Parts: sequence; structure tokens; C-alpha cells
Amino acid sequence: MDGSQPIGQGRTDRHPGDTYGDILERDSRPVPEHLREGRLPDIGTQPVAASRYTSRAFFDKELRYLWPKVWQFACRLEDIAEVGDTLIYENVGRSLLVVRTAPDTIRAFHNTCLHRGRKLATHNGCKSELRCPYHGMGWNIDGSFKDNPIGWDFPQWEGRDMSLTQAKVDTWGGFVFVNHDPNAPPLMSLIKPLADDFARYDWENRYRAMWIQKKVRCNWKAMTEAFMESHHSLTTHPQILPGIGDANSQYDLPNDYISRHFSAGGVPSPFLSGVTDQDVVDYMTGGGGGRRTRPMADDGKPHKVPEDMSARVYMAELGRRGLAEETGYDYSQASDAEMLDALLYNIFPNMSVWAGHAPKLTYRWRPNGLDVDTGLMDIMIFAPCPKDGPRPAGAPVIELGFDDPVSSIPGMGGLAAVFDQDFGNLPYVQEGLHSTGNGQVHFARYTETRIRHLHQMIDRYIAAGEAASL
Repeated sequence: MDGSQPIGQGRTDRHPGDTYGDILERDSRPVPEHLREGRLPDIGTQPVAASRYTSRAFFDKELRYLWPKVWQFACRLEDIAEVGDTLIYENVGRSLLVVRTAPDTIRAFHNTCLHRGRKLATHNGCKSELRCPYHGMGWNIDGSFKDNPIGWDFPQWEGRDMSLTQAKVDTWGGFVFVNHDPNAPPLMSLIKPLADDFARYDWENRYRAMWIQKKVRCNWKAMTEAFMESHHSLTTHPQILPGIGDANSQYDLPNDYISRHFSAGGVPSPFLSGVTDQDVVDYMTGGGGGRRTRPMADDGKPHKVPEDMSARVYMAELGRRGLAEETGYDYSQASDAEMLDALLYNIFPNMSVWAGHAPKLTYRWRPNGLDVDTGLMDIMIFAPCPKDGPRPAGAPVIELGFDDPVSSIPGMGGLAAVFDQDFGNLPYVQEGLHSTGNGQVHFARYTETRIRHLHQMIDRYIAAGEAASL
């Protein structure tokens, strides 16, 4: 049974103020139907075990049954633009070489020499061959065997296919995905709801304007969860409340592999009272609203909200004009929501892509090697390529250690403080999970639907793997 209920019809697990749907009804442009609340099955309210974040035994189950079976975002197409370009993607001790082997072909090889197991490559670059630095065995960039300096002593290789072993590769929106499971279903069969909704946003025609990789002292799931709901803004990010609808965000599950949550921009938090439209605009044009990812028209005059216009409509129009000036494209038909809102889509298990027309964020979460208690988060900003002129080069990664703040990076604006506040919470979350008295974690019924569903999907993979191994 689906268990879904329409907005505003008897749901007691919603903030009593305006819903996200109510806000959309007041927007200045027609709203794409995909921004309306979708599938929302009843997935229960039971607690989960805190040991899921701290136990080596549970982590080992993820290593064995989850990560080898799921599609993972490895790189962008522009990272391997030329034939021979090779990028190393690593997660939980598994290393792959993602290689453009022909102008229209990408393959992913296990980064292991078939002789004695040494990694074939430890650095990205453009390669004419894949040559093991240990004993010199070589492979062509298409993975086929090339030569062996001591081939006379390997009679067992004669007549055998000694090509490098491969993982599956698929692409969407300029992203390259890999999967270690040779029987994995096609990527598009799992992410179709996202791909359909994003058809308006031309993600292939975007470039990486910023890339930060941060080490964090917490389990990868705890880190992922910090970016799967908005109501923590009340206490963690109070400075952003004048410009975001946090507690009245909308959550749903288009299918088992895609989850979403939408938070309205250009409106104050329902936790605040007495905030005027001018207050909202003053906040959002003053830099606190993450202007780094929101181009705005600016003629040098004070931003005065017309009496017959809401702050949300005013800010959306500034965004349309500013983005048109920056890219050369026409955004006059773009809805207010697509210009202002945080429209987060997650691809199970560890990627988030924001929808909309302006520069948007993408996240990736992974364990930090084989450590239960630490993780890695990639924060990327993707901006539309200008209509005229060359495609901008993708920004290289900026690596931040456990104690390096995001605010140390120039140009992040108000986003830096938001990320630093989240990363300030997470080590204490992990410490608390280790010492909880009752051994349980409780999720809200509606606003943490996506988090509960993440755990249920992980359980599904573990159960399937354990059943197959009997």
C-alpha cells in the first residue's frame, strides 16, 4: 500500500503554517508539475540501532554487500575529455581507473596488475598505456593485454584473455557513474524520475565552478543525513532563517533510488514572526543568503521591494536577470522555485544533485578509506556554461583536512558558514552515537522520511547479499 496523502489533507506530521505547495501557488510563473509532492509511502516510525554508525561488523556488511552493488558518481565527462585521459576513483579500499578509451567510449578498469596485484596507476593523467611500475607488464588503454617483459616465463598466459577486469560504466547529465556489479541494472532504470525532472536544466552543459573535498570525523551515513532535511536550520543555521522555508519543506520518494526535499527560498522560516518582505530582500542581497551560487542583477541601486510584490517574486526576477546577463540565455519563463529554491534530489546511496537553473550544488559522501568513524564529503558547485565562448575549465579539487574550515576558501560567501556549522556538529554526533544509553536513534515521521528510507535501502542490500551467500 502506497500510504501517500495529498498536501494539506489531515496530515498531522507537517508544520501548521504554509506548506511548500501553498508557497508555489503564489509564485509569478507556472510551476513545473514535478515540484508538487509525489510518492510518499508509509515507511514506519520505528527507531534504528545506533550501532549502524559505529559498529565494525555493520560497516563490514556495507563493504561486502552495499558498495560493490551500487552505482557511484566517479567523475565528470570533462574530467576525461581526451582519449587516454585517466581518472582514479576510490571508495572503501576499491580502486578503479576511469578511462576514455575512444572519443565516444569510457571504461572503468580495476586498478590492479594481473601479475602481482600492484596498483597500475596512482595519479590521474592522459596515458598511452597502462604500465605496471613493479615488473613492467603493460595493457593498452582499452584494457587489452599489450606485453610482458618476461613473457617466456608465463606459459599459463598464452592463449588466454588477459585483459584488465572491468566495472560497469554509465553516464547521465555529464556525470560518469561506475558499478562493480557486472549484473547491475542500467543506471537509467533506477534514476529515471530524476532524469525526467532534470531535462529542463541541461546538466551536460554545466561546468564545475568549485570543488571541495572535506574530511569529517563521523560515519558516512551521519554526514549524509545532515544534508537530507532542513529543520536543523533553526538551531544550527539561525542566520539563514530570514530567507528560507525550513520546517515547512516538502519531502517525497519518487522511487526507491531517488529521494527529494524542497525548501522555499525568498520566504522566512515559519519559526520566525514579524519578518517583512523588505527584511527578506535585505538579508538575501546582503550576502548571507549564499550569493556565491545565486547570480543577481545589480544596477547599484538599493533593493526596494515594490508594494505589490513579494520578496520571493522580487528575488526570483533579480535571479532571472542576473543569470541571463551571466550566461546569455533567456530565463524569463523559469518559475520562481527554479530560480530560488533548494531542490535536493538524492541518488541512493551517496549523491545529491540540486535542481534548478542557477548554479547548483552537488554532494558526494563516502567512508574515509576503511574507517567506521570518519568520512569524506565532496561539495561541488556546477554553473551553466555561457551561451557564447569556450566552455570554462572545471575547477580542481581543494582538499580540506578534519580541522580545516570551509571559510578558509575564498569566494564561498554565506555558504562557508553553513558548511562549517554542519561540520562542527558532526564529530559530536559520532561521539554521541558511541555513548547512547538506549542504543537507538529516532527519526521524524515526515521531515526525516528520506533518512529512514536510506537505512531501509541499505538493509535491503545487506539482506539480499546475505541471502545470496547462504
